[in-house]
Amino acid sequence: MVMSDIEVAREAKMKPIMEIGDKLGIPAESLQPFGHTKAKIDLNYIKSIQDRPDGKLVLVTGINPTAAGEGKTTTSVGLGDALNRIGKKAIICLREPSLGPCFGMKGGAAGGGY
Repeated sequence: MVMSDIEVAREAKMKPIMEIGDKLGIPAESLQPFGHTKAKIDLNYIKSIQDRPDGKLVLVTGINPTAAGEGKTTTSVGLGDALNRIGKKAIICLREPSLGPCFGMKGGAAGGGY
């Protein structure tokens, strides 16, 4: 039996934000946590790294989803996972992921649930 998107989303285990910050090289004292999964980065830390070379920005947009519903979100998450897998420090920022449910269409677990 295939789980519904909401079942998949509810089973997801989010990592603590301090663990994410550590993997990105952000010291714990530079993170102001809001619960266990969100944080603001201290402005002084951001200013302290401004002399580093800029990173790369990859925009994923304008993709027609496959019949299985794989579109921008699935592609973005897969790309971020792949970059991290090969040793790059990659962060994904999703703006308005999975709008389908807002319009009464499929989706709900960002990326079709898987």
